[in-house]
Amino acid sequence: QVQLVESGGGLVQAGGSLRLSCAASGRTFGRHAMGWFRQAPGKEREFVGGITWNAGMRTYGDSVKGRFTISRDNAKNTVALQMNSLKPEETGIYYCAERSQSTMYGVREYEYDYWGQGTQVTVSS
Repeated sequence: QVQLVESGGGLVQAGGSLRLSCAASGRTFGRHAMGWFRQAPGKEREFVGGITWNAGMRTYGDSVKGRFTISRDNAKNTVALQMNSLKPEETGIYYCAERSQSTMYGVREYEYDYWGQGTQVTVSS
């Protein structure tokens, strides 16, 4: 059974940075694509970014391009999300997800099989 645990959330001022981390259990982490999503209060979950199994390709949602960076360390079973120039509207719960059926990232929730419990990010104005 795969378990994902996010950490690194917190309170930051607008324009600041946070680095989220996601620790995964399971021996097959290094063969699966990973994604980050977020959900703001009262809104649907939104795709933030994805990374292929070997970090050869990455993609980002339009609203975060140029400010967020996804990375992974397969030796440590971790994936990270570096977030810079944060905006108040980016407040929400951030989730990492594992796509166990593919080495390629997806941009839709249903393409991911395992989810973490989420970590709260609050950006103050």
